[in-house]
Amino acid sequence: MKVVIGLGNPGKKYEKTRHNIGFIVVDSLREKFNVTEEREKFQALVSEKNIEGEKVIFFKPQTFMNLSGNAVIEIVNFYKLNPTEDLIVIYDDMDLDFGDIRIREKGSSGGHNGIKSIISHIGENFLRIKCGIGAKKLDAVEHVLGEFSQSEQKEMSENLEKIKNCVIDLITVQDINKTMQKYNKKKIKNK
Repeated sequence: MKVVIGLGNPGKKYEKTRHNIGFIVVDSLREKFNVTEEREKFQALVSEKNIEGEKVIFFKPQTFMNLSGNAVIEIVNFYKLNPTEDLIVIYDDMDLDFGDIRIREKGSSGGHNGIKSIISHIGENFLRIKCGIGAKKLDAVEHVLGEFSQSEQKEMSENLEKIKNCVIDLITVQDINKTMQKYNKKKIKNK
């Protein structure tokens, strides 16, 4: 079993913000696999799909970002999951250029409050996909809670496709080093 956890904030107000890239990716994956049913459980919106023989749970905590760990620990305890092997957490990273992604097997929160909350509940050893939302041009809070710019929106479908493929590779290929080599590259900028 794999639990694909997209981090974000619940509610219309935050729906299209940079901080909600985790929710956006999970919804995009659900759409790709035609998963329409979603229910509330474990303080989250939960849906599931069997992908190439692997039960995959799509998971969007509804606790607000700073308390994401409260929801994550519930599903970990319920299914007796091994965070190192069973979780894939997707979230925004303003230290990465827009469109870049980084897969990490463990580490600190890097100042991200959602990750900090998860670490406080399950430790640092869980797989994560950091999605670049670009360097802050404003105050950090304004930047992450701001919506994607027009130019960013034009690139979103390409970026989402790359992130979705990364998640699918992590679920199906299950060779973390090969997947990291494939996706942990800087995006080539058009000159």
